[in-house]
Amino acid sequence: MSAWSCNISRTGRIVRICIGLLLFALGIYLILEAGSAFWGSGLCAFGAFGVFEGIKGWCAMRALGFKTPF
Repeated sequence: MSAWSCNISRTGRIVRICIGLLLFALGIYLILEAGSAFWGSGLCAFGAFGVFEGIKGWCAMRALGFKTPF
């Protein structure tokens, strides 16, 4: 099994992309409107990683051996 092999279902991919986009948008809001660059950039990073997981079909938690519902 390669390091980037698909380990989530189609539903899991959709969930990760949606959550990632939501986190990214919230991070942008925090940076621009609330003036919290620290928390905003953290949310943007987590959101971008979530979108990456969804597009790639790979989950970091599953790769580490944890069970996830999707």
